[in-house]
Amino acid sequence: MELSRRVSHLPTAWMSLLRWKLCKIMAAIVPKKDAPGVDFCGVDKYYYIVRSDINSYMRSTNFNKGDKLHVLSLHPACSNGDHYLAHEDGLFIIKGTNYRCVTNLNKDDDAVVYSLHPSCQGGDHYLSAFGKFYIIYQNQGVYRRTKNIKTYEDGAESFLHSDCKDGLYYFGIKSYYYFMKPKNEWGIQYYRCTNYNTNKGGETFSFHPSIINFLPGGLGITHGPSAGVWNCIKTIKNDSKATITWTNKISVTHGYAKEKMSSTEHNWNIAASMSLETGGLTALLVKSQFSFSASYGGSSINTERENWNQSSVTEETISLQLQPDQAVYIWQYQLSLGSEAVLFCRDLKFKDNPKPPTASPFSS
Repeated sequence: MELSRRVSHLPTAWMSLLRWKLCKIMAAIVPKKDAPGVDFCGVDKYYYIVRSDINSYMRSTNFNKGDKLHVLSLHPACSNGDHYLAHEDGLFIIKGTNYRCVTNLNKDDDAVVYSLHPSCQGGDHYLSAFGKFYIIYQNQGVYRRTKNIKTYEDGAESFLHSDCKDGLYYFGIKSYYYFMKPKNEWGIQYYRCTNYNTNKGGETFSFHPSIINFLPGGLGITHGPSAGVWNCIKTIKNDSKATITWTNKISVTHGYAKEKMSSTEHNWNIAASMSLETGGLTALLVKSQFSFSASYGGSSINTERENWNQSSVTEETISLQLQPDQAVYIWQYQLSLGSEAVLFCRDLKFKDNPKPPTASPFSS
C-alpha cells in the first residue's frame, strides 16, 4: 500500500484568467470625498500629504522630483480632520464647524481652536495661497476667498474655471494654487496656476513615484491592483486500494512578505519617533490598499486580524483519512499587489476536488 504525494500549483489557464482580470481593473487615486482624514496642504517651501488612516503625514519640497521626503507620525489631536490646510499662521485642521490651529502636526504645538464663519463652512476643499484662504464648493463650481475663515473678512465668491473643476485634492502655497488631476494616459499628475477663475499660468506636473506610493490608492498604481486567490499548496492522494490514515507535516507560509514591498520606502526618511505597528509603514499602506474598493485598486477587505509579522515558513502536522483513490487538495488564501503575493493568510481549506474554493475568507 503506497500513498503518493505531490505539490501542485494553480492551473495555468486559471492563472491566465486572473492576470487578464487584473489587467482589466483600473487602479486610481482615492479622491478626497472617499478618503476621510486624507488631504494635501502646503506652506512656504513645504508640501504635505496627510494620511490619518495610517496615522502619518509626508513632507516634501517638490512633489515632481520627490525631494526631501520625510514621513512623520500625526499627533492624535491632529488626526482624522475633515480638511487640512497650511497658512503662514500655522497648520489648520478643520472638523465640522471648528478648526484647530497648530504649528506642528507631529506635536500639536501651540494648539488653539476657533469656529468657522458660517460662510466658510461646508466646503469640499480648503487651501491657503497668496496670504488668503480659499474654500472650494466643487459641486457648485465656485470658490470663496477670504482673509480670515473665522470672520470672513473681505469675503468674495468666484466661479471655478472649467479646467479647474475636476480636482481630486486642492492645495496651495504662498504664490500658487494646485490641484491633483484624475489619472489619465499620462499617469498621476497635478496642476498649478495663479488663478482658479481664469486659469492663469496653468502648468501640469507628474508626481514622483515615491510620492505616488504614499497616496491613497497609490500602491495599486505603482505595484498593480490587489487581488485575492486560493492557491493549492499541497495535493495528497491515496493510490492504494485500501483506506489509509495519512499523517505528515506540510510547509505553510504565513504572514506579510515585507521584502517584496521594501523598495517602497527607499527614498523616504521615516522619523525614528514613529510608533509603527507590526510590519512597518509599508504594512500600514498595504492594509489600506486592500481596504479600498476595486475602483481604486483595492479589494474592499479588512485584514487587521491577519498575521502581519514578517512572513515565515512553518511545519504543520496534517492527519487525514483517505478512501481508495481519494485525493485531498489543501488551499491557502493569498493576497497580492499586481503579480506579487504579499500576504499569506491564516486559514487553510481542504477539498476533495481540484477546483479552488469560491468563497473568500473575508466574505461577510
